[in-house]
Amino acid sequence: MSTTPRPPFRVGLVGYGLAGSAFHAPLIATTPGLRLDAVVTANPDRRAKLRHDHPGARAVDTPEELFADPDALDLIVIASPNRTHVPLARAAIEAGLATVVDKPLAATAASALDLCRLAESRGVLLSVFQNRRWDGDFLTARRLVDEGALGRVHRFESRFERFRPKPKAGWRELADPAEVGGTLYDLGSHLVDQAITLFGPVDTVYAEIDIRRDGAVVDDDAFLALTHASGTRSHLWTSAVTPLIGPRLRVLGDSAGYVKSGMDPQEDALKAGLRPDGPGTWGADAPAAYGTLGTDEASAPVPTDPGDYPAFYAGIAAALATGTPPPVDPKDAVATLTVLEAARASAATGTVVSLS
Repeated sequence: MSTTPRPPFRVGLVGYGLAGSAFHAPLIATTPGLRLDAVVTANPDRRAKLRHDHPGARAVDTPEELFADPDALDLIVIASPNRTHVPLARAAIEAGLATVVDKPLAATAASALDLCRLAESRGVLLSVFQNRRWDGDFLTARRLVDEGALGRVHRFESRFERFRPKPKAGWRELADPAEVGGTLYDLGSHLVDQAITLFGPVDTVYAEIDIRRDGAVVDDDAFLALTHASGTRSHLWTSAVTPLIGPRLRVLGDSAGYVKSGMDPQEDALKAGLRPDGPGTWGADAPAAYGTLGTDEASAPVPTDPGDYPAFYAGIAAALATGTPPPVDPKDAVATLTVLEAARASAATGTVVSLS
């Protein structure tokens, strides 16, 4: 007896800037079980790009047009500026639509928790696009930790560093706290999420947060020291003013260490217009960029696990189809924002902030 496969879930994407056009749209469009149906953008140039990149998707002027006809969609993805995340997510959830929000979910942990509770009360799926859980370097580090290859890990070092000595135009460089700009919330959201994913809840936070560049009005250089309840310490750096980039990851255990330099290739591939369903192995790292596992006495290169950003939307499609949990629990975003808020408090007072 044959069964008719269900039609793909219809996705409405809010925003077609860098996040929407380079990350979300191509990942949605290449995920079995999902269909990019509508994209909110009023910008003529972005509409032209949408027609070229995804001719089957319709352009919509405002998010309100999507929320006014919720039966026409199955999922809303919010990839608009950070200040819009909470109101748009709330509107989507109240319309009964499953919702994915780009990170950070909200400006504060309290606002993020409110969204989680609203989604729970309405029985609506809510998830957060923490795509760097599927960076190849992080997947490799997580595998090595899980396999016990490092022994008991006592220190985790992680960096997202760049050298952009001149501020660029855009909302991420605006001083208004409502914009949720600055590198701490932009890249720090990934760093803290990865640290918590690997080593669990955080007990204490110490941070140094600075504005280094001439003309900058938001933080562009930050260091966080986290002590996890497990005993592991995470040292995290995010910066726009690093002329010599440090190792992307350094994970130190009582048996061995893992050191990895260079960035995961998926972001550059997506920006270049490549797609996960294209030729070759998606997310494959160059052998010259492999990390090193071992000790000073004996070490060897470790092939990097392929990065897998498509896994996020594959998990969303599965959650919509079967009711399984989404690939990122939105309450994980609450934990991350709690740490980021503690980091701001620590930097302002020069003290260690306790979360326990």
